[in-house]
Amino acid sequence: MSKLALSDEILLKVEKPARYIGNEVNSVIKEKAKIDVRFAMCFPDVYEIGMSHLGIQILYDMLNRFEDVWCERVYSPWVDLDRIMREQQIPLFALESQDPVREFDFLGITIQYEMCYTNILQILDLAGIPLMAEERMDSDPIVIGGGPCAYNPEPLADFFDLFYIGEGETQYRELIDLYKQNRADGGSRRDFLRMAAKLPGIYAPSFYQVTYHEDGTIDRFYPTEDGIPATIEKELVTDVTDTYYPEKPVVPFIKVTQDRVVLEIQRGCIRGCRFCQAGQLYRPVRERDVDMLKEYAVKMLKNTGHEEISLSSLSSSDYSKLEELVGFLMETCTKEHVNICLPSLRIDAFSLDVMNKVQDVKKSSLTFAPEAGSQRLRNVINKGLTEEVILEGAVEAFKGGWSRVKLYFMLGLPTETEEDIRGIAELSNKIAAAYYETVPKQKRNGKCQIVASTSFFIPKPFTPFQWAPQCTKEQFLDKAYLTRTAIMEQLNQKSIKYNWHEADASVLEGVFARGDRRVAKVILRAYQKGCLYDAWGETFKNDVWLESFAECGLDIGFYTTRERSLDEVFPWDFISCGVSKEFLKREWKRAMEEQVTSNCRIQCQGCGAAKYKCGVCFEERDESACVTSEEGGVL
Repeated sequence: MSKLALSDEILLKVEKPARYIGNEVNSVIKEKAKIDVRFAMCFPDVYEIGMSHLGIQILYDMLNRFEDVWCERVYSPWVDLDRIMREQQIPLFALESQDPVREFDFLGITIQYEMCYTNILQILDLAGIPLMAEERMDSDPIVIGGGPCAYNPEPLADFFDLFYIGEGETQYRELIDLYKQNRADGGSRRDFLRMAAKLPGIYAPSFYQVTYHEDGTIDRFYPTEDGIPATIEKELVTDVTDTYYPEKPVVPFIKVTQDRVVLEIQRGCIRGCRFCQAGQLYRPVRERDVDMLKEYAVKMLKNTGHEEISLSSLSSSDYSKLEELVGFLMETCTKEHVNICLPSLRIDAFSLDVMNKVQDVKKSSLTFAPEAGSQRLRNVINKGLTEEVILEGAVEAFKGGWSRVKLYFMLGLPTETEEDIRGIAELSNKIAAAYYETVPKQKRNGKCQIVASTSFFIPKPFTPFQWAPQCTKEQFLDKAYLTRTAIMEQLNQKSIKYNWHEADASVLEGVFARGDRRVAKVILRAYQKGCLYDAWGETFKNDVWLESFAECGLDIGFYTTRERSLDEVFPWDFISCGVSKEFLKREWKRAMEEQVTSNCRIQCQGCGAAKYKCGVCFEERDESACVTSEEGGVL
């Protein structure tokens, strides 16, 4: 490896210098002379968060399998190094080569959550890349964004050359070949962006125009040149078994958020919770072959030395071969003293039996996600979980030796009442009571602990709740206070601990989630005034954000609390995520009628995802139970 970009003197001054030195186990080093395209893959947050992101690991592995491409990693410098780099004019660098990011051909930025938007500007700024895409020269890297937040790219449209909509394994080879062809032909940056805009799944904001009505809503959104598509279709991996997956993930030097092997067992979710964006974006459910997973589990554990393996998906209980896979891992991992982590399990008898096997000695906490305190509201959000099932799961867990339960709820859901909020406290109390009724006094290891946590509901694009008004900060805090008060009234209050989320950050996240292009000037203004690491409580500056909105003449309530009509044009309507807007409208109306919609395996609801011709849509089912599409065919 070349000389480090940071001197020993600087590294000794900053927290966790191992964040910046690279050279970790399994990191990829290539000879520059043999490389045609250099790609800097960035996660705009601190190293420990970025290194835990599976998507980066997959794309890093894929791009480095291309002989003509060298992909390196970039993360946001923490505030201490950020200050030093500005003072000493040290350009942002990639970990593997320690070369300045500005020297690369591409800067790819994964946009995982809305509160990292100012960190994206930090990355560009420290790299010496103009913040505004229109100001970049041919010598600047092509800045491309992807990830779940790219499904509403408009608040960031001014800062990116391209957005990749969908799963990254399908189009990068074609995009890179197009880049090489344009360079060989002597084409300009604009020429490349024009060609890239015609590739499936690629959105080039500079080739689109937006106009507004007098009330601030969108009038038209349209391409400005012939041949540029009016609708961007998401990219989807139809076969998640025969595709890219890292056998040798990079092993960090320091402890990171998820310091373990991550095995993605499936993509998508059959459940259809109406608040959940991921459940819509990643439709249809596609399972990885169990033999492939067994093979990769063995290889990844061997190649990393990790002592834990996590099975990753939106709903692991729904993986059809879970029992077989867990049985194999139990046999394999027990010999090597490797722990098995099973997040995203539904709390039922099967899941508890599985967890009993993998947590035979250490009984860590169990997590339930009722999301709402009352059955009425759980029906509204289509959670598909009854109080009876929750309590039965708790009883079985307590019989199995667990005494600590985490409960996740949301406040501010559509149609929520005071009775629904009090239901959070009452359900928590019932679960605590179930422990004392189930476990004999002589077998208790102290009292049980119920940790009830509430986040604040934020309407997201491409969900049935994208039309819902969001609560104000004051309403959110009133709801949290009512929840806390109700918990203190319960008989088992000493066994219940209550946590709630930051209200100011939730309001801002709501603006970014459903924002349009005009929000970009607020993001830029807030960054110029010192906002950075907005997802971190100790660095979040809400007062500066409020000032920035006022200075830019934008009303926060327009993006959060405003009522939206069913025929309003949304900033993200030019993107097709595979789920039709008509289906989302139908689900919104069913929510208002408190009607539950069956999951994908019980009954196809005609959401539109069958057009990809893969996954759960093509599993065998009783066609008489299926909903027909608008065109009249069974989906």
